[in-house]
Amino acid sequence: MVKLKNRQWRLANHPVGMIKESDFNWVEEEVEYELQEGELLVKNYYLSLDPANRSWISASPKSHYIEPVKIGDVMRGITIGQVIESKNPKYDKGEYVIGTLGWQDYSVSKGSGLINISLLPKPEGVSITIYLNVLGMIGLTAYFGLLEIGKPKVGETLVVSAAAGAVGSLVGQIGKIKGCRVIGIAGTEEKCKWLTEELKFDGAINYKTESVYKRLKELCPNGIDIYYENVGGKILDAALANLAVYARIPVCGMISKYNLTELQPGPSNIVQIVTKRALMQGFIVNDFLGRISEAMLDLMTWFNEGKLKYREHIVQGLENAPRAINMLFDGSNKGKLIIQIAKEPT
Repeated sequence: MVKLKNRQWRLANHPVGMIKESDFNWVEEEVEYELQEGELLVKNYYLSLDPANRSWISASPKSHYIEPVKIGDVMRGITIGQVIESKNPKYDKGEYVIGTLGWQDYSVSKGSGLINISLLPKPEGVSITIYLNVLGMIGLTAYFGLLEIGKPKVGETLVVSAAAGAVGSLVGQIGKIKGCRVIGIAGTEEKCKWLTEELKFDGAINYKTESVYKRLKELCPNGIDIYYENVGGKILDAALANLAVYARIPVCGMISKYNLTELQPGPSNIVQIVTKRALMQGFIVNDFLGRISEAMLDLMTWFNEGKLKYREHIVQGLENAPRAINMLFDGSNKGKLIIQIAKEPT
């Protein structure tokens, strides 16, 4: 029997528009954990905040690719934590795991869906948060979306929206590894500078101060061979208008749509898919879970070779999660957005 104080965010309402703190209830309670055979108790240290969190709590059934979070349930979220008690033979006390353990301090799990990251190789000198980034679902999303749907070839032009974000920045770097010209679209001059100077993109467009349509015309004179879609809206329209023949469009997300309160008209020039004989395909990273080992080997190799760089934006305190998540939608985060729930033991 283990007695602990657990803090949780539970869903109170399906958000309308931007997420508000009032859409959640903050709960603090003393809990006695008596593990059953096969269970383990995990103390969470880091929580990943992702655009998918918004669709998980939408009232619209069309937004769900997995079971939505129910009113009153602990908010769903991917965490890294440490096993503090175990009656599961696959997990020992002290080992670190990653899994969908929720917006809370402590979680009980039967081990299903967890990854024991203590058994995985980790590059020296980096935090375990790399498993929420390059070596986690972020890296896998970039890897499979680009390589399996985008199918890049040497010399092709790749354009990435939300290019300074966690996924987009890795997509562009993998594109460079595969020999593409890479153009990134971002929302500040600082982010654009980071893309070209640090990540070595071939060009960057500030969608807030420049005409994306005109700049794509200038930077992609032979058209866009691959457009990695993270945003939707006007940026998608501009990309469609500049496609090359037989272009491929992996659709990872459309973050500009997630907080809309009314439906908006779709792309005005979707006919380009026909005239340019383009492929536009949505995907969920779970589609590729059977091939994680293959991707992890490549991602680890590229990281160790210095070919993949990343940034993290860490916000302190579980209590700040409902406010921090909106940084994904207003663009104020710089890199992978993570909540540090507690300080790791030294």
